[in-house]
Amino acid sequence: MELVLVRHALPVRIDATEDGSPADPGLAERGHQQALRVLDALAGDAVTHLYSSPARRALETAAPLVDKLGLPLQVAPGLAEFDLAHSSYVPVEELRAAGDPRWELLVKGELFHADVDPIVFRDGVVAAVEAIAERHPGGRAVLFTHSGVINAYTAHLTGQERLLWFAPAYASVSRIGAARDGRRGVVSLNETGHVRDLLTR
Repeated sequence: MELVLVRHALPVRIDATEDGSPADPGLAERGHQQALRVLDALAGDAVTHLYSSPARRALETAAPLVDKLGLPLQVAPGLAEFDLAHSSYVPVEELRAAGDPRWELLVKGELFHADVDPIVFRDGVVAAVEAIAERHPGGRAVLFTHSGVINAYTAHLTGQERLLWFAPAYASVSRIGAARDGRRGVVSLNETGHVRDLLTR
């Protein structure tokens, strides 16, 4: 089967929630445009199953494909990002532009939330993605998720020591071949042709 990992599109910024509850930003206007372009990226694919992180930005990125295909969207908590519980959300390019220390940690391949165990996070991601692969032999499942999740799973497959080792673009597509006998292979990483004119610099 094929696993298609789609990073969510561009979300809005939330500096802090009023009550300290987890930040759950939706998509910015550009993000909604990027989400529509995912239809172009997958136009030639026979998609059989749809999954999403519970985060609003992932669910809204999935919405155009759900509407087009009429398939049920299954929410998989294991596809959530490492910052799920935090009360702020700043798009990564804004961290970079501001020289934020959190950006420097990401560049080093490190999580910027000290209360998140990177090994536990990686193992949870791998378990969640593998469960989907095993559930649908012979199908093609599209997983709407996050940069950290895509990094964690592909790092596991390719033997990368760093948890965060590349930067998937918003609404990018990465494909993994998953054989019934347990073999896994990276088919593509970070396909962006469908959104190149909509990516932030």
